Amino acid sequence: MSGIAGAFERASREDRAALIGYLPAGFPSVPGAIAAATAIAQAGADIVEIGLPYSDPLMDGAVIQEATTRALLGGTKIADVLRTVQAVAAIGVPVLVMTYWNPVDHYGVDAFARDLADAGGSGLITPDLTPEEAGPWLEAAAARGLDPVFLVAPSSSAERIKLITSACGGFVYAASMMGTTGSRDVVGDEAAALVRRVREHTSLPVGVGLGVKDRSQAKEVAGFADGVIVGTAFVRRLLEAPDAGAGVAAVRDLAADLAAGVRDGARIPFDIA
Repeated sequence: MSGIAGAFERASREDRAALIGYLPAGFPSVPGAIAAATAIAQAGADIVEIGLPYSDPLMDGAVIQEATTRALLGGTKIADVLRTVQAVAAIGVPVLVMTYWNPVDHYGVDAFARDLADAGGSGLITPDLTPEEAGPWLEAAAARGLDPVFLVAPSSSAERIKLITSACGGFVYAASMMGTTGSRDVVGDEAAALVRRVREHTSLPVGVGLGVKDRSQAKEVAGFADGVIVGTAFVRRLLEAPDAGAGVAAVRDLAADLAAGVRDGARIPFDIA
């Protein structure tokens, strides 16, 4: 069983959804990102996503774009991303890298899989890679025991969902908002409907990236999803902090609040394949 599958199974045994927290590597600095990501993990995140900063982040909202731009201006490299993965994985929490495909392709698919696995990474989320073009990555990931995570959207047809989920490992990422990422005030019915549609085609857990920003929203999404994915809210805490130490404290507090949220109330169970 992969680290990702194990995290979802542990959450399921506790009758709750898993909390998945995202932060980009290199912001506010490489050591600062490591401290913040570690704090999220220690405060209750079951899985941590580390973003690989990229110069053309078409699917990222303004908050995450601001942070990744600063990371790039600070000189963040893939080696720094892997260093961040290694630091978080060392405390026993599964770590995924989220990245657009071009940096991986440029680095070398086999080399990236090797180095990610060597750093203790559990898999890769690739928002702009389609299953039809993912053959080399699927082979490299399988060879290194990494989970390939792909995205489905409300606009995905049943046929498309079936294809995407058949290529996924670990869990399926349900991007329940059309357009770029970002926090929102209300959880709509579209997210729950997408989860139901995905479950018609796979027994993998379904994690929802919706723009959750607080405990009550985490509780609501945890009622119908297997994983609650939070990114923008964490990044905003770092952006608004007066200094690095305050930023780490802010994301730790938010992670604890969200972790309590996914433990509140009842949820719809799922079966691990």
